Amino acid sequence: MGSPRRARTRFLVVACCALAGLVLVGPAGGAATSKADTALQRALDAFVQRPDGPNGISVVVQRGADPVQFTAGYGDVATKQPFGLTDEMRLASVAKAFSGAAAVSAVADGKLTLDTTLGEILPAQPAAWSKVTLAQLLQHTSGIPDFSQSPAFQEAVGASLTTPPPPDQLLTSVADQPLSFTPGSRYKYSNSDNILVGLMVAAVDGTSYEQSLAARVYQPLALTQTSLPVGTELTVPFTHGYQPDPPNADEDVSTVIAAGWSWASGGVVSTPRDANLFVRGYASGQLTDAATAKQQFTFRPGKSEPTGPGTNAAGLGIFRYRTSCGTVYGHTGNTLGYTQFIASTRDGKRSTVVSINSQLTPERNPTQFAPLRKIFGLAVCSALEGS
Repeated sequence: MGSPRRARTRFLVVACCALAGLVLVGPAGGAATSKADTALQRALDAFVQRPDGPNGISVVVQRGADPVQFTAGYGDVATKQPFGLTDEMRLASVAKAFSGAAAVSAVADGKLTLDTTLGEILPAQPAAWSKVTLAQLLQHTSGIPDFSQSPAFQEAVGASLTTPPPPDQLLTSVADQPLSFTPGSRYKYSNSDNILVGLMVAAVDGTSYEQSLAARVYQPLALTQTSLPVGTELTVPFTHGYQPDPPNADEDVSTVIAAGWSWASGGVVSTPRDANLFVRGYASGQLTDAATAKQQFTFRPGKSEPTGPGTNAAGLGIFRYRTSCGTVYGHTGNTLGYTQFIASTRDGKRSTVVSINSQLTPERNPTQFAPLRKIFGLAVCSALEGS
């Protein structure tokens, strides 16, 4: 048996690699008065009032010219401030959609194709991975083992929470492992896939991956508060992430682990406003060409992590969510202190971003995650109302 401190550190490592209000942005005439909006707000209020609920939740909905932000609880418990539309937060695995966006942009530029293999671009990677294609990485059908599940990786994070290795060394703990299955034969979500996507994009651009993101994603979509930090930093004001620590008060874990440990797979920092802009532009194909988008939006059964609303299916760097109110496209994510869901219609005209400042997954927190997943669905219904 390990010590309580060691067990606590291991939990943080694994988590890494996993007051009612309404804020109107724009004219007052955009106020939320619909039946779907009312149901959504009531669900948010009830969620944070649960004994096991998060400290706060934010839902951005846009179905017109301006986004509307619904909130409940606090984004910062110490100051009693609600979530802010322009407060920074960790996007967790939503960062995988950003690597997908950068990749399909590079395909449109002709620097990559969806059939480009790892061996062609990253010959230093293990020979067993050399035939894996960019498309297989983006759709999680590569068979490459998930580095975040490796005991050696978890030990490394625990020994140096705030100082990650260079991105090209993140996968060393699984470099000698065989493929889990023949590439393309099945779906299995793996954090390793998007690390390799990020390395491929940076290699063909001849820049850092962060520079590629800036040129291919941030600037075209006017994302002014989105970044990929190496360390633990967040710019004030930011939404604080919390972890239950009974019988004590929830622990503020916002800056416990450096973003570089998850990098292109989970390290992106953004705001509700920017996340909403991103998913609208990404889902509508603004960052690629029509031919590439057609292949990107070819789906197979596969759940995002955590599970999104309705029936999930995996495309290339994007998920399809078929709900009772309609179909949207986007991504989910969870990491220490944060859980995220972003989605948009295919034309980019209706969108939603759901954020909480606690990490919830259906595996570890089934009773808390169930109402959150219902909120994902209510947010989609609000976004699609009247369509």
